[in-house]
Amino acid sequence: MDIRNIAIIAHVDHGKTTLVDCLLHQSGTFRANQQVAERAMDSNDQERERGITILAKCTSVVWKGTRINIVDTPGHADFGGEVERILTMVDGVVVLVDASEGPMPQTKFVVGKALRLGLNPIVLINKVDKPEQRSFEVQDETFDLFAALDANEAQLDFPTLFSSAKQGWAANGPDERPGNMDALFDKIVEHVPAPKVDVDAPFSILAVTVERDPYLGRLLTGRIETGRIKPNMQVKSLDRDGNLVETGRVSKLLAYRGLVRETLEEAQAGDIVTIAGLGETNVSNTICTADVTVPLPSQPIDPSTLAMTLSVNDSPLAGKEGDKVTSRMIRDRLLREAEGNVAIQVRETQHADSYEVSGRGELQLAVLIESMRREGFELSVSRPRVLFQTNEQGQREEPIEEVVIDVDSEYAGAVVEKLGNRRGEMQEMREAGAGKSRLVFHAPSRGLIGYHGEFLTDTRGTGVMNRLFSHYAPFKGSIATRRTGVLVSLEQGKAVPYALFNLEDRGFLFVTSGDPVYQGMILGENAKPNDLDVNPLKGKQLTNFRASGKDESVVLTTPVDMTLEKALAYIDDDELVEVTPLSIRLRKRYLDLHERKKNARRAEAG
Repeated sequence: MDIRNIAIIAHVDHGKTTLVDCLLHQSGTFRANQQVAERAMDSNDQERERGITILAKCTSVVWKGTRINIVDTPGHADFGGEVERILTMVDGVVVLVDASEGPMPQTKFVVGKALRLGLNPIVLINKVDKPEQRSFEVQDETFDLFAALDANEAQLDFPTLFSSAKQGWAANGPDERPGNMDALFDKIVEHVPAPKVDVDAPFSILAVTVERDPYLGRLLTGRIETGRIKPNMQVKSLDRDGNLVETGRVSKLLAYRGLVRETLEEAQAGDIVTIAGLGETNVSNTICTADVTVPLPSQPIDPSTLAMTLSVNDSPLAGKEGDKVTSRMIRDRLLREAEGNVAIQVRETQHADSYEVSGRGELQLAVLIESMRREGFELSVSRPRVLFQTNEQGQREEPIEEVVIDVDSEYAGAVVEKLGNRRGEMQEMREAGAGKSRLVFHAPSRGLIGYHGEFLTDTRGTGVMNRLFSHYAPFKGSIATRRTGVLVSLEQGKAVPYALFNLEDRGFLFVTSGDPVYQGMILGENAKPNDLDVNPLKGKQLTNFRASGKDESVVLTTPVDMTLEKALAYIDDDELVEVTPLSIRLRKRYLDLHERKKNARRAEAG
């Protein structure tokens, strides 16, 4: 059967996963009456809740006798490790662009990777049914983006289609409404080349993704570059330098057909398959027969820019909500994550019960921690910190991000001021129509930690901010961190309404009446710059002049809801986030008041 391998790439929320749903339905993959979840490709709980794709996924449809293998890729730069590897096993890309927003930072990130690999794009301008659509302007902007990314002549001569994935149609012009996706299917078969492969050569495949199955063990997915493969075949794996990793036997051969993985009896060069049976082979290793000696070329991975320390939860409430609390369990889980996700690195620290985890950004690390807490883990997590590097001249360099902001023009001044304070340098400012401005900055990653919440407050929730790693640059100097102190508990027990009511004058609270608290736990934000130690258990003193029922009339303000991302961005260097399956708590690194003072004096002296 004729084969086409394509990836669908776009910015977050431009409609990739909805489009794949549409292609699956219209290709006849599902029965007419079959119940299929909306955004079927986003099968992970967090993907559904956050509305983003985190893990790249494969599917396959048949159109007029041609098998089209489709890869739905993450649009967020934090998950770029997935995207880079996925693009090496496809022969073409569908670049999906929103008809009103136009090309956005993650479009630029993924398209840049695809163009450098020599892939020819099909541009699909989606959401043309929106009243604010500007299809032809967006087509011109996409051309300008390709030109800026050094696209060659063939890549600049891209075909353009217009679609509404939500309504289920694609057409050659924005005013046509054919009611189906036939135009896109036909364009993929016509424009994307069949894989250039040698079926008669010895078998070889590059492992692009790895996952763990409780029954089959490690599952390695990639595109067969040469030859044929059958179950029970004897194979070996080579690392990027050609060193032998292991030898073994293919215990099972699988491939996606629709949304289901089916067992195959044979597969040949050009097809995307999954192999089981190898226990040590990893991403970027070449799986091949004994007579192959040269590994397939693999993409280098962009460096990690951010790290945080994950350690055992040692608070007084440890072990009450989770069942995975030991350092050994945490270590095994982190190493398992690093196996399948090459954008994450795990390193042991000088403390036996803590591990440094580095990755591409706050979102990627937050997704990992959220996954762990849902699995029953309890952790203490430090403030994220950026990873510096030293250049050839011995200068210290830090990661710089490109920040693209769309905001109502009346709030642009506040954004410019705040990013200026965080060492951001404005690159561009222009009117984007409808009273909106587009601002582009280069800002150090360090200055952007914790800024998103402040940004939403400054823009009254109307601003949209997108970040993308740009380059390393010399250290930009000190950046002011949080300007307020915190309210720290002196006692352990359950918070009392009367005590919390009196603390509300001091600042915002993160806890409410009846919440368990302990010494060293952060109860809220102090309005002043210093930390304040307070007693949240202090009850009202009763005398024979007061009725005991008076305490019931205390009305507390709703506390600030600290999500995991908010908490990680909020804490200071001497604070931790306590993460359990049921709670997110903020605490001081040293719970004892005297220990805190001793360490503060040491820090000042040294």
